[in-house]
Amino acid sequence: MDITILGIESSCDDTSAAVLRNSTLLSNVIASQAVHIKYGGVIPELASRAHQQNIIPVVDTALKEAGITIDDVDAIAFTRGPGLVGSLLVGVSFAKGLSIAGNIPMVEVNHLHGHILSHFIDLPDRELPHPSFPFLCLLTSGGHTQIVRVDSPLKMEIIGTTIDDAAGEAFDKCAKVMGLPYPGGPVIDKLAQKGDPEAFDFARPRVDGYDYSFSGLKTSFLYTLRDAVKEDSDFIEKRKADLCASLQATIVRILLKKLVQAAKDLGIRDIAAAGGVSANSGLRNGLLAEGKKRGWRVFLPEFKFTTDNAAMIAMAGSYHYRNGEFSSLDVSPVARLEELEK
Repeated sequence: MDITILGIESSCDDTSAAVLRNSTLLSNVIASQAVHIKYGGVIPELASRAHQQNIIPVVDTALKEAGITIDDVDAIAFTRGPGLVGSLLVGVSFAKGLSIAGNIPMVEVNHLHGHILSHFIDLPDRELPHPSFPFLCLLTSGGHTQIVRVDSPLKMEIIGTTIDDAAGEAFDKCAKVMGLPYPGGPVIDKLAQKGDPEAFDFARPRVDGYDYSFSGLKTSFLYTLRDAVKEDSDFIEKRKADLCASLQATIVRILLKKLVQAAKDLGIRDIAAAGGVSANSGLRNGLLAEGKKRGWRVFLPEFKFTTDNAAMIAMAGSYHYRNGEFSSLDVSPVARLEELEK
């Protein structure tokens, strides 16, 4: 029997709705919020207001593009967390209202699990490659950097995580210091293509196990700029491409070193990437190179599934639905991963 899931994602600054039939994506609509660009980062209050404006037209468009009505939906999957509470509240509240109005069951989704399970989405015109279980997923986003062992769609274990800043934060914060527009990660990636990745030697952390740290790298980057600008006020402008290339190369090396060790220790050869930073060309090329060297099967998400989107929420929700895991109407959003896992 076919199962049709409506997914709703509102964890940060993208309002998204998607329709999934079994594993095939029928629609995936995203409304981004340009209002944050001038502030150099997401303003939570502005984000939640924009979600309120966008949620109805986004869901309506997703249903129409899928060629269905709300009566055809078997379940509503929504992001419960982690994320910005005000933004999450809009999506959770809308899902509740839709559930009550249409007598449709709800399933709650861990946003990070959604990123990982985006690897199991298929498109109407083709099946995408899917990793086999168990596999390792390098999950890198603006707020999280993790190595996750995935034994099944509903059984995952975080074996490594950041103890301070995430990789995405390192990109965005260093970009801001250089005066680059927000979000800084894609801008750094573009500039890095023109620079020398060995031009600067930034600090790399020494952290036990599979955990990450990026605060030392960020501090090293800032001190390099501070000392150089004292000698030459135009230093950043003159060396911007080299700075970006060296920063990107260092972040990628840090990420891959731990991942390689985890794969070796656990004997796992199916390796996936997920999250916003998985769109970075340096990381994608690095994963492919390591895969070729080590005999991995590497799975990289299509670019449209790297950023926050409801397709991944619908995909994760379908597994919860099939497992009979439904959410009650008294559910509330949670900001932190730790709260979600209680």
